[in-house]
Amino acid sequence: MEKICWANTEGFEESEFVVVGIPDESESNALRKGTEEAPLRIRQISNLYDSYKRNGKIITGRPFLGTEKKVHDLGDIQRNQIENIYNKISTSSKIPISIGGDHSITRKIINTMSEIQGTFSLVYFDAHPDFVGSTTNYYGSVVNDVLANIDVSSSVQIGIRTPEQEELDNINKVHLKVITPLDIATKGIKQTADSILTQLGDKIYISFDMDCIDPAFAPGVSVPVPMGLNPTDAVYLINEIAKKGIIGIDVMEVCPSFDVKDRTSHLASRIISEVLYSSGET
Repeated sequence: MEKICWANTEGFEESEFVVVGIPDESESNALRKGTEEAPLRIRQISNLYDSYKRNGKIITGRPFLGTEKKVHDLGDIQRNQIENIYNKISTSSKIPISIGGDHSITRKIINTMSEIQGTFSLVYFDAHPDFVGSTTNYYGSVVNDVLANIDVSSSVQIGIRTPEQEELDNINKVHLKVITPLDIATKGIKQTADSILTQLGDKIYISFDMDCIDPAFAPGVSVPVPMGLNPTDAVYLINEIAKKGIIGIDVMEVCPSFDVKDRTSHLASRIISEVLYSSGET
């Protein structure tokens, strides 16, 4: 199995972070198919573009700031293995970095982790609110399906720009904080980050749908939407949140078969590296 290039330990027990691929898109209704290919492709691209061979040694390209963490790549699992695997990760006080797959996978991860962690703040990067309640247990109802296991008052959605009316009604009903790309353009990235950090609680989980990024930068997603975040702003927010400390992150909805020169897979790889180096770095 090809491992992500930042994996630097063979043992689960000695790791701080555990990379888990979940190549499943069985609960997606997207017209574009192929997110099940993402875990493998993101790992491949990390090794092609984020690591280098020189004098017989393999050297990884790393973010400018932060320190290296101990990373174990567990490989790929099936959707029906999530509960057992994430219970093990949570009880061992490891931080999972999950690579999907369709976004409905996040539901199972959060609901499983909450059994050990209790409720926590959710930072949900997405073009869509995924807050449909009239239909459940699919990629468009994730927030509705985890509502009982997150602290809504300290949670936030970022990058939202194409909600359905039902989703707007649900957002307003529970008073969920939403930050749109236009909000960031108006207030600036530093003020936006400060408002997010003030909102969050002590336990934070990040769910990152790659379609939160503008398709000019991330064309290979299952449901692209114009007028999205630029990658630098998104990574700045992720870094600031990760410095505060996170209990897990997932990167979902990369669709390699619709990508352009692997730009989206490479961006996903770089986002993972940023989390690895910035987490807990205050």
